[in-house]
Amino acid sequence: MRSWVEVSLGQIRANYRAVRKVVGSEDEVMAVVKADAYRHGAPEVSRALEAEGATWLAVSNVEEGVYLRRQGVRARILVMADFLPEERAGLEEFDLTPVIHSLDDLPAARVPYHLKIDSGMGRLGTRASAEEIARAVQAVPANLEGLMTHFASSGNYESRQTDDQLVHFEGVLSGLRAAGLTPHYIHASGTIPVAYGRKAAWWNLVRPGHAIYGYVSPARGSAPRRQLAVKPALSWKATVLAVKDVEAGSLIGYGGIHRATRPM
Repeated sequence: MRSWVEVSLGQIRANYRAVRKVVGSEDEVMAVVKADAYRHGAPEVSRALEAEGATWLAVSNVEEGVYLRRQGVRARILVMADFLPEERAGLEEFDLTPVIHSLDDLPAARVPYHLKIDSGMGRLGTRASAEEIARAVQAVPANLEGLMTHFASSGNYESRQTDDQLVHFEGVLSGLRAAGLTPHYIHASGTIPVAYGRKAAWWNLVRPGHAIYGYVSPARGSAPRRQLAVKPALSWKATVLAVKDVEAGSLIGYGGIHRATRPM
């Protein structure tokens, strides 16, 4: 082979353990394996995570969840972005948990679901008030198992956006609890709030994505010390076709893009 990729499932397991150590035993860890586990191979990665004790995984759509079920994955699977009418039957058939983003979709829920709040990212999720949400949830038989949101700028400590999103989300949660609704899972945080120890944003479940594969984006501003140490699980390798010696001053490549500063 001229070029190939190697994925270390052992390193993925080690990264999961590192996240697990930072988070502690009281909160659950939902590893994100969407997009074929970020092209690391979703079935293999999912089975490796299950072997480490992972009880939750997250995918983007029903098709991804069905594929994992057919590959023998038995952990709980959250479908984060897909509640299309033509795919709803697969949720129950394959024991998948949907995320619902609009109160208009609640009457179609037939299985326990997580409701997403748009707390300020402006993407998926409902912007309804706690009172509106409570009325809609109480009008359907399906169980509100989880309440979630997603941060837009969690790595930017120069911005107040994450703090503002937390205030909004906490307000909705408080309103739902006052109405007698107590979703079991509360979650908002991906890799960055875990890595930099923003514990107020963890609640009782976190959703690391990039960290599982060995990456943590650098934070901006006066961020706390990073608590999470992970290593990339993917190596990209290639066969060396040729090695040659060049003199100092030699031009290399199209347009002489590089000039050797010494004999190389």
